[in-house]
Amino acid sequence: MATDDYAERLRLPWWLWLCGLAVATLLALEVWMGADGVRAWLPFVVLIPLTLVGLWRAGRIRVAVGGGELTVDDAHIPLSFVTDAVPLDAAGKRELLGVGSHELAFVVQRPWISGAVQVVIDDPADPTPYWVVSTRDPVKLAAAIATRVPVNAPHPR
Repeated sequence: MATDDYAERLRLPWWLWLCGLAVATLLALEVWMGADGVRAWLPFVVLIPLTLVGLWRAGRIRVAVGGGELTVDDAHIPLSFVTDAVPLDAAGKRELLGVGSHELAFVVQRPWISGAVQVVIDDPADPTPYWVVSTRDPVKLAAAIATRVPVNAPHPR
């Protein structure tokens, strides 16, 4: 496995973990409401672990550039199909995901992360015009992609 030129995890901030656990606990208390028997313990045994699993899944996305590919979670694209990488601030991200959006774009967006990168794709076999990927450091990710993109290289297909 090749080493990554850029890698990050889109983890949740600590306060989202705290809020999620607080909501799960309040919901479990609401279901319990002083009852005896199964209703006394089942809401806590089910809701709190499910919340922890959901929060873990929401913060496990990995973004990496390495081995000639851009990888976002399970999706990956060879850098030979990438024509440009544009760093976006919060306003640019909002514009690209709002009125400026394209219905075929591939989007991995995390609302607790303000920055993103638009990765412009040129693949004749794929109708996806671009990817929008949340990142904590859009300039660094865009630079990692841009420095690895082959200039005037033929497509591998």
